[in-house]
Amino acid sequence: MPYDNIISRSDAQALIPEDAAREIWKNVPQASAAMSLFRPRRLSRNQQRVPVLATLPQAYFVNGDTGLKQTTEQQWANKFFNVEEVAVIVPIPEAVLDDADYDIWEEIRPNIVEAIGRTVDAAIFFGTNAPASWPDAIVADAIAAGNVYARGTNNAAAGGIAADISDIMSLVETDGYDVNGIIASRTYKGRLRNARGTDGQPLMDMQGNVYGITPQYPLRGMWPTGTNAAELIVGDYTQAYMAIRQDITYKVLTEAVIQGQDGAIIYNLAQQDMVALRVVFRCAWQVANPINYDQPTEEDRYPFGVLRSPNA
Repeated sequence: MPYDNIISRSDAQALIPEDAAREIWKNVPQASAAMSLFRPRRLSRNQQRVPVLATLPQAYFVNGDTGLKQTTEQQWANKFFNVEEVAVIVPIPEAVLDDADYDIWEEIRPNIVEAIGRTVDAAIFFGTNAPASWPDAIVADAIAAGNVYARGTNNAAAGGIAADISDIMSLVETDGYDVNGIIASRTYKGRLRNARGTDGQPLMDMQGNVYGITPQYPLRGMWPTGTNAAELIVGDYTQAYMAIRQDITYKVLTEAVIQGQDGAIIYNLAQQDMVALRVVFRCAWQVANPINYDQPTEEDRYPFGVLRSPNA
């Protein structure tokens, strides 16, 4: 006669109610850096031309009472906001929506908004998958203008990273702009807390400011790595514009078909009892960078600077 039989948890699993949490643990979606830092602008069409000051007038002394007065001119160049579309479709079987304990659409929407923001940011700052009609990326144009500095150029005795940041700010200031924003990869949180000037005083004050500016740490997971990689961007963010042609809009599709690049039908929503959420956002961006007396040469002037990783 057996004495070791027992009704185990696995035997009675079908009778034990499952305690499911009524919340979903998740990260708070991060806003787009460009949309939060740049100056906003509204567009009424898919392209807008904006004149930018290209040459400055000059004035002259008149030689004597009857001297001839000289002439001068002022010129403008055109910059364009070219609207591009960011979009995504999220298909879900109707049965999944019916059986879920949560409002799946409301769970998805904030993360879709974040995904759109990340796509826009990656194109603007790093040129990742950027449309051909958009300007060159901020990092690329800053480097082309010579506004780039390598971390570690200044050793500890010379001020270390505190001096590195000051030097890259100086390059932007020499171009005629005042730095009012700093963004950096999250590795800089610790670096800036530990940074000391040549006097031994912390670079970061008690309010978390660096040279009077509160650094921000957006673009999470997007900063490049390795040698010569951009790690920190300083700049006059009032010179950058984020233009919206169409706010993020949502449409629920119930009878559409979703095709691949080759034209093959991947999903037939009506036939497969599915619905899909289509999300569309249309935007453009531009950097003004008008001429100024500090740096009249456009190729050498840019309102942003990049601190990059060392060569090795």
